[in-house]
Order: sequence, then C-alpha cells, then structure tokens
Amino acid sequence: MDESYKTIIGDKTSEFQHMAGSDGVQEPRIWSSPEGGRKIEIGKQIFCNRSLNMRNILAVGFDMDYTLAQYIPETFESLAYEGTIKKLVYDLGYPQELLGWSFDWKYMVRGLVLDKKRGNILKMDRHKYVKVAYHGFQEMSKEEKVGTYGNTLIRDSFDEPDYALIDTLFSLAEAYLFAQLVDFKDSNPGKIPERADYARMYKDVRAAVDSCHRDGTLKQTVTKDPRRYINEDTSIVPMLKMLRDSGHSTFLVTNSLWDYTNVVMDFLCGSHVLDSSRACNFDWLMYFDIVITGSAKPGFFHEDNRANLFEVEPESGMLRNTDNGTPMPQVGNSSPRIVLKKSNAPCQIFQGGSVGHLHKLLSIESSSQVLYVGDHIYGDILRSKKVLGWRTMLVVPELEREVKLLWSLRNSRKLLRLMRNERDQIEDQIHHMKWFLKFEDLNVDQKQKTSDGIDELESRRDQVRTSHQQDQRECHQKFHKIWGQLMKTGYQNSRFAHQVSTISKDHQIQ
Repeated sequence: MDESYKTIIGDKTSEFQHMAGSDGVQEPRIWSSPEGGRKIEIGKQIFCNRSLNMRNILAVGFDMDYTLAQYIPETFESLAYEGTIKKLVYDLGYPQELLGWSFDWKYMVRGLVLDKKRGNILKMDRHKYVKVAYHGFQEMSKEEKVGTYGNTLIRDSFDEPDYALIDTLFSLAEAYLFAQLVDFKDSNPGKIPERADYARMYKDVRAAVDSCHRDGTLKQTVTKDPRRYINEDTSIVPMLKMLRDSGHSTFLVTNSLWDYTNVVMDFLCGSHVLDSSRACNFDWLMYFDIVITGSAKPGFFHEDNRANLFEVEPESGMLRNTDNGTPMPQVGNSSPRIVLKKSNAPCQIFQGGSVGHLHKLLSIESSSQVLYVGDHIYGDILRSKKVLGWRTMLVVPELEREVKLLWSLRNSRKLLRLMRNERDQIEDQIHHMKWFLKFEDLNVDQKQKTSDGIDELESRRDQVRTSHQQDQRECHQKFHKIWGQLMKTGYQNSRFAHQVSTISKDHQIQ
C-alpha cells in the first residue's frame, strides 16, 4: 500500500494514479479507457504481486466455497458452531452447559496458530516470533510469552501435530470454540471429561466439525435457504461471460459433491429463486466447460493420483464410469447428457479424478496455461502452484475492509514511520557517542558533556519509543481489537502475510 501498484478492471490494466484534490490530498483516479474510465473504490480493486499476460492463459478455474460462494459469517459460521457444540455434547459427552454458549464471529482471524498442548492462541510475525498470545481468552504477558516460546535452543516450527494453523475461514468457528473450552476447563476442571486435556479437546472439536460436514446437516440447512447463508454477487456472471467471450475455457473444481454444488451455483448464477416447486434447469452450467465435484483437494493436484473419474448425471446425481473422461457405453438405455440451450458444446460434469484428467479434458499442453482462483493457501494455491506450476489467484476477502482502512489511515501510518525513523536516528547518535566516549582521548569536561548528551538522548529515545508503541497499538486495534492488522504484527509482516508473499514469488496474484 506504500508503493505504486496496478488495478485490473475488466480485461485492461490501469495505473493507480494520484491526483491532488482541492484540499491538496492525493486522491486515486482510475483510467481504464480512452474516455477516461471510471473510479472504483479502493476496496474493490485487485492488487497484483506479479503481472500476468492473459493471452498465455487458456483456461481459468475456480474453487467454489469461499471463492465464488462467499458465505455470510454471522449465519454460516454460527450454524457450523452450533452444530459442532451439539456433537460435542450429545456424541462426545461434554456438559450440557455448552449448549448455552454463543459465538462471536468477529473474534478470530486467519493467520493465527493454536497451541494444542498448552491451550494458547498465537499470532506471529514472518520470523515466527510470537507477538500476541492468549491462553483461551486471557492475554499472556510479555514474560509469559518469552518464557513459553522464547527460551529454547532450537526454534519451534509451530507446525502440526502440536499446532494447528487457522488458514481458512472455515476454521474460525472451531478456533473460537477451542478458546472457550480452554477457559471452561481452567474454571471448571471437573466438568470436562477426564481424558480431555487441551490437545484432546481440540481433537474432539475437529472430530465434531468433520462430523457436521460429513453427515450433511450443515449443507442441508444451507440449501434450504441459500440467501440466508451466502452473499449474492451480481458480478460473477459478467466475469464468467467476459472470460468466455475472450476465448478462455472455464472450469470449476470443488470438494463439495454435485447436489450441494448445483444448489449453490444455481443460486449464484441462476435466477436466485429456490423453492421446492421449482425444478433446477442447470442454466449456470453454460458458464463452464468442465465441472469437477468431490475432487478431494489437495490430493487432486498430484499427477500420480489414480482416483477414478466418474461422470455425473445432473438430474439424478447418478455416477457413470468413464475412460479418463470419455463416457463408457452403458448396458441398456441411458439418459442423454445435458446439452445447454445457449451453448453449442455441453458442459461436462464429473466427480473425483485428478489433475491429469482435467488437463486432458481441457486439452492443456502446459500447466502454465492454467489460472486457478481459490481461497485456501495450502489446499488450493500451494499444491497447484508448486506441484503443477499453475498460475494462481488467492482470494482474501478480509482485505476489502483492511485496504479501505489502510487508505483512510495513510496519514497516521506516515507519522508512525516518521516516529520509527526518529527513534532509529536517536539510537544511531547514542551508539556513536558511546563509541566516542570509549575510544577517544577526552578530558574530564568532554567526558561529562558527552555523558550528559547520552542521557538526554536516551530519555528522548524512550519517550519516542513509548509514543510509537502506543500509537502503533491504537492503529492496529482499528483493524482488529485483539489481533490487529491481518498482514502485520507491529511493523513486521505477519506469518500469514509471509505465507502469501512466499507463495506469490512465482506468479501469485492477490
């Protein structure tokens, strides 16, 4: 945000230019056409870590959940939270008191790390130094943080199995519930099952979450009223049309199965009228060449994956065997594959398979001809990039609000940088004067004068440091009262930002 960047609007790239307003404040102007283009609010712009020539891209693919389908956290995450608690109580023997708990969907953020053994929630910088730490909902002191995570000869990797990474929006509810259980266990040690230490409680939460997804209760509720749980986005269809009109193939690869995928995509791309009396006409399929459901990502991206690829019959959901995507002759009569009314070619729908099948179906000769859009750093982006060499786009919806805040706080952030520079300059002066005092041949008066100067500078440095720390904390709390800015911890990049930037070194678009 402190450097120049570009914004992609439609199929044109336009410079983010600064024009002075009447008050002298620099305001962004977007120029994307000879006629002057139009202004787009900063939260809706697209920021590229590396430019990409779309002429080299033959196929553009999308994940569905939290990529095309942006879930409403107030309702969707609360639904997952409530279902998880019921599983803990009725299936795993946790006390009935949990049924009265409530979920604060704004509390947790992505990029946090759960310490399963100690019951702590951590936010780290890019070097894996713990900057913010809570035991349950109780903030840990600096001494506690250092004593727990800073007094080891070998640096902790903060990875599985002792730690859990909150790197997907699906994980926020379980992280919040884990923190609640930690506090509850500390206050009511006799009420939690005896076998359940912190690590076991996290394992039980994960098992309950998986059970909610596996038994279908969560998705069944969503499909009854998609509008309550999924944000409507009128820009999806124009975007898909633009891609297809420009000659690109489009595909969808999701871990969700066909029945759920069809309802969600019909809601996003269809008429937005879903009720029991309306038969789905599958119009949304006209915007895709290939749809793969039940893909089991990230395993899907391994070329040595030998999973079978089944064709899905849209009306019934029946699976048919294929020979690497080619329909196999069926014994007896079979329903014909859907041919879309508004397209000359049918959209092929499959379940399972691997990336090898997808490349063959799309006639992809080089993996760099694919651009894939997803929300999961590991499940969508890391595997598809490092294993295959696909071009990737990471969806970070939280940045819409944060980018707006960054722009509105630009003057405050400039002052913070100036305060830090002032502190560094004072530190340099102190070091020079100490060396001067130690190694130069000075008389008594010179030594006293130099010592007094050092004392004065150290007092000034401490004042600037205290003011800087307080102002920086207040600035971060504007982003999130507990965890601060998503991409920062203090003035360092956060671990989440480091993960994004590490992946983005090779063609990543954010």
